This record gives sequence, structure tokens and C-alpha cells, in this order.
Amino acid sequence: LIAGLLGLVGLAVLIIGFVTAHGIARRFGGPIEALAKAADKIGQGDFEVTLPISSAAEMNLLTRRFGIMAEALRQHQATNIDELLAGQQRLQAVLDSIDDGLLMIDRQGCLEHLNPVAQRQLGWDEERLGQGLGEAMGRAEMDEQLQLVLRGGNLERAPDDLEVEVEGELRLLTYSLTPVSHTQGHILGAVMVLHDVTEQRAFERVRSEFVLRASHELRTPVTGMHMAFGLFRERAKFPPESREADLLDTVNEEMQRLMQLINDLLNFSRYQNGLQKLTLGTCDVTDLLEHARARFAELANAQHIELLVEAQPELPRLYADQVQLERVLDNLLGNALRHTAEGGQIRLQARRHGERVIISVEDNGEGIAYGQQGRIFEPFVQVGRKKGGAGLGLALCKEIVQLHGGRMGVYSRPGQGTQFYMALPL
Repeated sequence: LIAGLLGLVGLAVLIIGFVTAHGIARRFGGPIEALAKAADKIGQGDFEVTLPISSAAEMNLLTRRFGIMAEALRQHQATNIDELLAGQQRLQAVLDSIDDGLLMIDRQGCLEHLNPVAQRQLGWDEERLGQGLGEAMGRAEMDEQLQLVLRGGNLERAPDDLEVEVEGELRLLTYSLTPVSHTQGHILGAVMVLHDVTEQRAFERVRSEFVLRASHELRTPVTGMHMAFGLFRERAKFPPESREADLLDTVNEEMQRLMQLINDLLNFSRYQNGLQKLTLGTCDVTDLLEHARARFAELANAQHIELLVEAQPELPRLYADQVQLERVLDNLLGNALRHTAEGGQIRLQARRHGERVIISVEDNGEGIAYGQQGRIFEPFVQVGRKKGGAGLGLALCKEIVQLHGGRMGVYSRPGQGTQFYMALPL
């Protein structure tokens, strides 16, 4: 009897528990499952959800809080999208309003965007989007340059001008490739900037032709004047300390400067117009530096300046025009001596770097102001406190180095010295 009663009590407890659990499940389980589904939809970006209504006050409170959260998320997303679209529109307006052509390239090397200026410069439309850069430009070497930039590298020298024919008119464009990097460091793509230099190149061509013709026309009469003055100076007998002798010396120095100026103009014009040809041959770099030191040893000793040669052992020979490289070194050494104080030091250095030989002339003189370093190789530009000549020396050096397939640069800190270097291919 007792066992039977206990069994009945246990069965009654189970029945009551089942009924209670079923009631709780119906009261809370359905709304909770509906909230879970709503949360899944919100997680997928869909904020248009239907929230359940429950007879339980606690469940309705949770539902209302969930609804408030969903509405806040929806408004936040809408605000972010509006701000993103507004920022994108501002960026688009900026890109479309700049004066240069602009091409956006993704990390696969395909065109993503080009502004209206680029469309006019290249004669393109938006159908080019999605093509590779080399394919769109018709220049396969651009793909190699682009892949180098996308790997984080830099172009060794400024690329050649692009020749583009648009509506029967030939245009010349310069371009640069710059990587676009994420804040975490990885590269997202690249930007190509195009600048129309058609008129500039035409002006430079006219200027070079004028300078070349003017130099030719001036050289003959000035040479005759210099020779005639030399004969007059030999026959004129004035005491060495007289005023007349000083005047003759002054005239002679100025005529020599004038001859040097005309020769510099003529040489520079020849290089710019492609008239100067190189006489190539094997060239020993160490001997080149030693001979340069010997040529300036007397002048350096007079100024109490130490000339040093530091060449890496067993440097390979260059295939170059030794006479033209000597001209470059003479110009760099002359500048270094002019801008180095007594007791200073000048070092001629040479080392191998990959498939290039780096030759440099380094002094510990007055240095070059940072604002002037960007224009140091431009023609007719003189920098520093001690100026002389027409400002063609460094421009001529750069032309000679570029004609060898190399590049030239400068490192300088004001008050701490200057290093000019040329990187020549083997």
C-alpha cells in the first residue's frame, strides 16, 4: 500500500512537472526562439525584424529592450553608410577636380577608376576599367613597373615620357606610380598620376636649339677675340705691378670665363639634343679616382684640404666613356673644393651595389640647404653662398650619367657636408 501510494505521488509529481514545464516552454521558449532568429537577421545586416509579444511581463521587457537595441543599430548603420557615401563623394569630387590625370589601380594591376582629366589626356572612356595597366596603355613594360611598385619597390629613375595620340594630336605625358598602403602596412593598390608636358617639352626643344645655335655663333668671334688679345698681351710691355697689367689680367680672366661659359652651353645643348655620342671602352674605376685626385692635388694642398680615395677591392671594370666620366669628377671635385673650408677633407669613394658601381665625391664643407636640394641638377641654377659660372656644371654631369644609363643624386645636411653620387650600370 505504501509503495503504491509513493508511486502515485511520484506519478502525480511527474505529471505536474511536465505540465509546468510545458507551460513555461510555451510562455518563454517561443519568444526566446523568435528573439534568436531576430538576432541572426540583425547579425546579417537585416534590421527589419518582427519581435514576439509574450504574456510574461519579463519577456515583454526583454523584447522592448531588444527592439530599442535593434533600432539603435539600424540608425547607427544608416549614419555610417551616409557618412561613407558623403566621404566617397567628397573624395570623388577632389579626384575629378585636380589638374592632373589620375588612375586608380587595384592590387591585381587592373584599372579601378580614372578621373575626367585622365580620360581627356588618354582619349579613353570608362570601358577601359577592369583592364590591366600594360594592356590599356599598350606598353607591356608598365606591368613590370607596376608589379615592382605593388611589391613595395621604387622605380630607379624617372620613366620616359608617354607618347599618346588623341584626335590626331600627339601629346607627351609624364607619369609616376605610387603604392597605396593600408594602415597595417600591406599594399592595397597603386595610383598613377599623369601630367601633360607637351608644351613644356616644345619650349625646352626651342630653348635647346636656340642655345645650341647661339653658342655656335658666339664661339667663333670670342675665340678670335681671345687669340687677338693674347697676341696684344704678349707685345704690350707694362710693369708687373702697374695698373695696366692688372687690367690686362682682369680682361684675360673674364675672357676665359666667357669661353668656358660658351663651351658649357654648347656641351649641355649637345647632350640635351642627343648630338653628343659616347666613346665607350673598358674603364678601371680605381684608376679613374686616382687620376682625378692627382689632377686636383696641387689645388687641394694650396687650400690645406685632404683628398682621399676609398675604393672597394677588385671592383669590376665599367664599359663607359672615360673622358666624360673624368669631366663629371672634375666638376664635382671643383665644387667640393670651392665649398670646403681650409683643413677640410674630401673623399672619392667607389663600391659595388648589385649590378651597379656607386662612385661618390663627399666633403665636410658647408652643405646645401634642404630647400635647394630639389633643384640642384636643374640648368642655370646656382646654390650655396659661393656661386660661379652659369649653373650648368651639375646639369651637364647629370646628362652625362644618364647617357651612360645611370642616375645621379645628392645627400647633404647644412653645415655637415655634401655627397654627390652616380650609380653606373656594369
